[in-house]
Amino acid sequence: MSKPIQYESQHVTDYPNNNTIFTVWKFREGMDIKTVFERLCGLVSNLNKSFTIRVGPGRASCVMAVGYEAWLKLSLPQPLPKELRNFEPVVGAKHTAVATPGDLHFHLRGTDTAICFDMITAISEVLLPVADCLEEVHGFRYWDGRSILGFVDGTENPVGNERTLFAVVGDEDPVYKGGSYLFVQKYLHNMSGWSKLPTEEQEKVIGRYKMSDIEMPDDVKPANSHSALAGLDPEDGIELKIVRDNMVFGNPSKNETGTYFIAYANTFSTTFKMLERMFIGVPAGNYDRILDFSTAHTGTLFFAPSMNILDQYTADSSS
Repeated sequence: MSKPIQYESQHVTDYPNNNTIFTVWKFREGMDIKTVFERLCGLVSNLNKSFTIRVGPGRASCVMAVGYEAWLKLSLPQPLPKELRNFEPVVGAKHTAVATPGDLHFHLRGTDTAICFDMITAISEVLLPVADCLEEVHGFRYWDGRSILGFVDGTENPVGNERTLFAVVGDEDPVYKGGSYLFVQKYLHNMSGWSKLPTEEQEKVIGRYKMSDIEMPDDVKPANSHSALAGLDPEDGIELKIVRDNMVFGNPSKNETGTYFIAYANTFSTTFKMLERMFIGVPAGNYDRILDFSTAHTGTLFFAPSMNILDQYTADSSS
């Protein structure tokens, strides 16, 4: 009797590290992208194995994800992952979750800036002849895991085995078991307006107390607070969660300070429900008040295939 296939996911459930680089790439027309993709598949595997040896397990990782258009151009397996599509804007009465292009996304984590730098250098050498980098964001850990707004970010994140449960595709889509839906948004914050709010008002926007990171009681927490709208209630007794790996970035001299929102999930519909609650509101018009100080400048959906699939496309010369 043959043994069941063991599906190996990419490092989507690794915990956020001190340093991160996020990049979004778009293929140019008329290029030999299939050969390049084969090299990238081998490179992703090589980078993860190399840095595991060089700096230790869990201290560095590289995740590659593919957008809908690129999936088709690369002739990757069909039918596609059940919920992989081009992201469409979520338009609320006041704020919009914009949709922006992207063929490939790389999420690079490291305990040291040099790790991320070496990884993106190797990736860029392969991609620059055939693709343009649309976004390159260098993120960093801010104090004790707080966002640049001063509140702890990701308190409700799944931990331990729950990270795999909520971030990685299982038997619901057997062909893509071990994969993960990746959604990203680059937010810029109105720090001037935010800093003018008294701490008590900031706490009402977030729905948590700033110093203690304790969530406000339901009878105190405003209905338009971030914690009230970004969280999802169970459906049919099933919990709905995503794994966030948000990171702070900034160029203070250019008055640019932001958060790179990055969510891994076993289904994109979970993330999409959260976006609808935030941008449209519950009920409609009661949108997430954090959006008055945080503007989404990008929004792209990708799928991070399992290592099993990447190995199928790895060129022999990149092994």
